[in-house]
Amino acid sequence: MGTRDSGAVLVLATAAIAGLLATAEAAVGQEQSYEPPRTADGRPVLNGIWQALGSAHWDIEGHAARPGPIVSLGAIGAIPGGLGVVNGGPIPYQPWAAAQKLQNFENWVTADPVVKCYMPGVPRATYMPFPFQIVQTPDHVLIAYEFASSSRVIYMSQPDFESPFDTWMGHSRGHWEGDTLVVDVTAQVGDTWFDSAGNFHTEALRVTERYTPISPNALRYEVAMEDPNVFTRPWTMSMPLYRRLDENVQLLEFKCVEFVEELIYGHLRKDPTR
Repeated sequence: MGTRDSGAVLVLATAAIAGLLATAEAAVGQEQSYEPPRTADGRPVLNGIWQALGSAHWDIEGHAARPGPIVSLGAIGAIPGGLGVVNGGPIPYQPWAAAQKLQNFENWVTADPVVKCYMPGVPRATYMPFPFQIVQTPDHVLIAYEFASSSRVIYMSQPDFESPFDTWMGHSRGHWEGDTLVVDVTAQVGDTWFDSAGNFHTEALRVTERYTPISPNALRYEVAMEDPNVFTRPWTMSMPLYRRLDENVQLLEFKCVEFVEELIYGHLRKDPTR
């Protein structure tokens, strides 16, 4: 390639990069200037059916595509690659926990609680490949998830209300910081995972969620995790959530136990030869 051709390519590349930067700056400007519709008490309206896109439900960290589990008729599924949603580098596991994560990864088809249709917990319920619905009142925010008919209530006016026991979806208390709904989630059982790659926590997990409207049809979802039993420091994830605009969109029933009964209960079947 001659000098003239190289110069032309450089000019085109520079123009393309400038265009991308301008687009990004415009998007940031739109997010910063967006004024959401408001409820009677002046809070942003978050009501609607939302869904995350991407492959975080497979692996919240950056990952290449890889073979999936064996599915019907002997076909091999595939897990798509993804850039990851964890901020600031790898998850800061303690050494023993990093080893446990690898063991979980090797055995995820039988060990992942979601494969057995248990409720996914928070934050995993948010980025499962299923929609969820937010219903908002001044005192409570209800979030209903299509997967396994999971749900939770966010208590908006009871900051001192503690849960008497741990549950699969935890205990959620919320408040507003400007236009951002902030939710403190505690009292989750230690059995849920963050994804199908084996990323996990214990019952000491504390999750802080932040839901911020950034356009008429998108929310910015930010979440911080703290678990001194597993991690060396707190860490965060972030991703957009998109409003489902399908005609007549609604949550459908998804009771998946009937599809995995063999996995869950097959070992209990009596041997016909005995």
